[in-house]
Amino acid sequence: MLAFILHYREQAEMAADSQDSSELQKIYWRSRRGMLELDLLLVPFTQEVYAGLSPEDQSRYRQLLRCEDQDLFAWLLRREAAENWQPLIDRILAHNTVRCAKLD
Repeated sequence: MLAFILHYREQAEMAADSQDSSELQKIYWRSRRGMLELDLLLVPFTQEVYAGLSPEDQSRYRQLLRCEDQDLFAWLLRREAAENWQPLIDRILAHNTVRCAKLD
């Protein structure tokens, strides 16, 4: 009986990991916008930060990815205020700053 429980638990954990991996893969593809400037900011953020965000911040990031490319471009290049998105935009830009500093 214990072996069955352990096997069932192991299967459930593998399914959860697979679901997490599948969700992360979807977010990764949504982060690829086809606009180099956006891809250089969003893809590394997704790969390196997204999984560690709180569930609320992950949800906000997924919502941010639903915005138009032109809006994202203006916000991420600080050409326009992002209003409700500003904390998340700041976090994405801060991550990019740290990444670039490491490359130097």
